[in-house]
Parts: sequence; C-alpha cells; structure tokens
Amino acid sequence: MTQFNSNQLLLDQVIAAYSRTDNERWNTVIESLLRHLHGFANEVELRPEEWWMAIDFLTRTGQSCVGPRQEFILLSDALGLSSAVDNLNNATMGGATESAVTGPFYAPHSPHIENGGSIALAGEGETVLIRGRVLATDGKPIAGAELDIWHTSPNQLYAVQDKNQPEMNFRGKLRTTADGGFAFRTIKPIAYPVPVDGPVGQLLGKAGRHPMRPAHIHFIVSAEGYRSVTTQLFTRGDEYIGSDAVFGVKDSLLIDYQRNTDRSLAVDWLLEHDFVLAG
Repeated sequence: MTQFNSNQLLLDQVIAAYSRTDNERWNTVIESLLRHLHGFANEVELRPEEWWMAIDFLTRTGQSCVGPRQEFILLSDALGLSSAVDNLNNATMGGATESAVTGPFYAPHSPHIENGGSIALAGEGETVLIRGRVLATDGKPIAGAELDIWHTSPNQLYAVQDKNQPEMNFRGKLRTTADGGFAFRTIKPIAYPVPVDGPVGQLLGKAGRHPMRPAHIHFIVSAEGYRSVTTQLFTRGDEYIGSDAVFGVKDSLLIDYQRNTDRSLAVDWLLEHDFVLAG
C-alpha cells in the first residue's frame, strides 16, 4: 500500500470518528478542518521535527495568554485570519460602514462619558475633536446609538498593556443626541507596534515583517433595531497604511484630520465623520 493510500485511509477513519454527530454545522466544519489539516501535512511532507516545532509554537502562544494579553487573537490577526472571518461575516450592506477586526486589546467595561467629553486621561500629544452623526442607510439619524471607543496612548501602548496609565485611558462610551450627533475629544492617535516579545513577534521576525499598525481608532457602534459594526478609522497617509501588520486596513475607513482654525474649540485637529448602520 502506498503512503498516500495509507494516509487516505487514516483520514477517512478520523473524519468518520468526528463528523457523525447530530449537529450538521459541526460535521461540516470539522470534516473540512481535518481534510485541510491532513492535506497540508501530506502536501509538504511534514517532518517530525517541523511538527514538534509547530506544537512548541502553539504551546508558547497559549502560555503567553496571561491577564489581558491574548496572544492567540494576535496570532489570528497577524495571519490575516481575523480579517478573513470579518469579511465573510460582515459584508457591507447598502452603504453601511465597513467593519474591521476588533484586535486583542478591547476592554468591555469602558466608562460612559458625556457627549463632547474627553477620553484622554493621561498622555501628551496633539489634541483632536472627533464629531459626526450615526445614521441609518436611508439617511435617518439614529438617536441613542452607542459608540464604544478605544485607541493607544501616545507612548504606543494601550492602557491594558501599561500599568503606568490610568486603567481606562483613551477608552470611553457615549450615546448620540436626538439628531444622531456625537462628539468627543482625545489625542491624535499614532502608529504603534503589536507586541513582539512573544511567539507572534518571533513569527513576524522570521518572515521579515515589521510589527507596525498604522494610526487608527477603534469603534463599536450599535443601536437598537440596527446591526452593530465593529470598525476602525485609519489615518490616511500613515506610512504603514499599505503594510499593516494585521491586514486590517480598508479604503473606505481611511480618514483625513483637518487642522483646526476655530480657536473656541481649543484643539489642534478636527475630524468630521459619520457612521452608517444597516437595519
């Protein structure tokens, strides 16, 4: 019996062992996973030392998931898998705002702030006022929509990474006014590196890839009766726009900050941007 036939019989046995449940979706997913996994091993004629290297890499990835750090999410992001799943499940609907990956640094319990308030608790940099409206795809303003916002500090770290920052620095939630309007103040975001002191950093180094993400702000925008969107706004012209370490940039999410000329606003920059939700 040839090696191929032997492995085909093995694969048939493995699939039969795992894909005969009463959950059809499970059966579909597990069978495809097993076919691709075994197919990969056969295609590259995987060597034992290479497989043990992969096991060691995955083991260290799990061991790096300590506290708020989620190395497996970072791995999924760096391999482009997070963006692939996002694209599969969040096709743009009738002009609605496009989605983008959540990333590994989201914290669900950000504090609520007043509309027009600041999410900058510490850190120095160029100040910015970000304002706009949340609209339905038919142009109707959505009152009471929630914006959940987060981005890095000027030291290139999220608050969850940095014990020297206030716990909820550059994070906040606010609700839109009756006309769908929102506004908040912060410090203009800058490009930053994903963590490189773990297995994902080693993977990037092995591939000769830089760890940088272009400057961006994360948002989750939601409202009752509408499909929520998790997205990011990227600074147009950032040097890493074309080589984002996690493949998250989409053209529709590029934004332009304008130098503020209204002294009454007391900020360096102004960004006007609307979010659109599908029903």
